[in-house]
Amino acid sequence: MKKKKKKSVFTYEIAPVFVLMEQLTLKKMREMIGWPNGEGDGLFSPGGAISNMYSVMIARYKYFPEVKTKGMSAAPRLVLFTSEHSHYSIKKAGAALGFGTDNVILLSTDERWGIPLGKHIIDAKQKGYVPMFVNATAGSTVYGAFDPINEIADICEKYNLWLHVDGAWGGGLLMSRKHRHKLSGVERANSVTWNPHKMMGVPLQCSAILVREKGILAGCNSMCAGYLFQQDKQYDVTYDTGDKAIQCGRHVDIFKFWLMWKAKGTIGFEQHIDKCLDLSQYLYNKIKNREGYEMVFDGVPQHTNVCFWYIPPSLRGMPDSEERREKLHRVAPKIKAMMMESGTTMVGYQPQGNKVNFFRMVVSNHAATQSDIDFLIDEIERMGHDL
Repeated sequence: MKKKKKKSVFTYEIAPVFVLMEQLTLKKMREMIGWPNGEGDGLFSPGGAISNMYSVMIARYKYFPEVKTKGMSAAPRLVLFTSEHSHYSIKKAGAALGFGTDNVILLSTDERWGIPLGKHIIDAKQKGYVPMFVNATAGSTVYGAFDPINEIADICEKYNLWLHVDGAWGGGLLMSRKHRHKLSGVERANSVTWNPHKMMGVPLQCSAILVREKGILAGCNSMCAGYLFQQDKQYDVTYDTGDKAIQCGRHVDIFKFWLMWKAKGTIGFEQHIDKCLDLSQYLYNKIKNREGYEMVFDGVPQHTNVCFWYIPPSLRGMPDSEERREKLHRVAPKIKAMMMESGTTMVGYQPQGNKVNFFRMVVSNHAATQSDIDFLIDEIERMGHDL
């Protein structure tokens, strides 16, 4: 029996319907970013880390196209900028693409880092380096924070740097009229990462890299393999999208997203997102002044990430000290272990910088309810009471 071959979207003739789905969906996503008439380019990639890597690759090609043929020796020492709370994939891209992690400058988020960015750019130039790329995060992994895109865009335009917005986690808020203001300025970006498989609930994997300049993806990545990408086919060969990808074979990731969008509609996604943000607000409001809870950072969460410590009764009267910190560091892992062993729920925890382990509750399932949040709080208190 002949084995059925899986579909791939590298040429139009192999998967015409899926190629058209991908192109139409990417155009709609670009419209939602705010690029005129949805013009530009894009691809679905294996994940947000790869989408972010694409952004660095095409930025390098934009400013130093000879690197494609001659390698990094054809470029000066290039510098990338991102915040200390950005996704590690920016640093990984620096390593994988030959920039070196020492040339990925992590900016402090103690203040609105869009303002001191200019000082860091000038400092890099004075050292003889060439600033090239800035990543702004729309929905950071831990805190769900949004960088000030307009401030950063002003500086990128002043110094002629490529602006990428990593909206892998927060890009879905573009679907919400209530919350899309958190990505204000995203239309000024040169490229955007957006993962529908995160906030929007599309099954893994579904990640898009969206680019404002048409043709630059192909210029950066095209190798013109004659056995696949013949230029004298009977149809418009711009639909042969495979040559602008770093892969050859690609999963048909678009179908599940296209199908969900057809079924739910933009309003359905908006309701999904608004409900998740409402639930995270409900959790925050319930614990911000509740005995035994302490928030990790001041202010209302921007996304559905709610970060907090549960302080057992045994630690509540204890003054801040190294001993208390060590004991508090063990609380979240212990409670999580008990919740998993009893099979009731599972909430992530982690340290961050000089902060000891804290819970990081993230709401992305629109089927969750306020009673689920109530249950979670009761479980944490029940299991942590005697620690």
